[in-house]
Amino acid sequence: MRYEIVRVAPEAVAEFVRGHERAARSAFYGFPVIWHEQAYDLAAMDGERVAGTARIRVAASLAHVERVVVAPEHRKRGVGRALLASASDAANYYNCHKMTVLVPLGGAAQRFFERCDFHQEAVLPQHTFKLDMAVLRKFLL
Repeated sequence: MRYEIVRVAPEAVAEFVRGHERAARSAFYGFPVIWHEQAYDLAAMDGERVAGTARIRVAASLAHVERVVVAPEHRKRGVGRALLASASDAANYYNCHKMTVLVPLGGAAQRFFERCDFHQEAVLPQHTFKLDMAVLRKFLL
């Protein structure tokens, strides 16, 4: 049997995924998996203006930092650290045992996250934009 492979929008396959993803993940991991995935956005407000924002994705007792963005005029004032602290609180609420983030190896972002108690877990050679990327983690529980 031949199949035609086509590109589709996420909503075109959403129902199919809802119906089959749990069984597929259970087969992949070799045990029953209950998979709840959700993104959480946080904002640091300076009055009515956004000074910074962070997003974490929580799935299967893990939280992943997708982004931390702080406006230039608010940097070096603890905004990013406060956003990560709130992200850790949210991850703890959802029983995550660790948070991870992917950053360029040896750069300013890695130093920032290390100052926020993240530690290097692995290096992915030439992973993003052909840069070596550090996988950092922070244990929560």
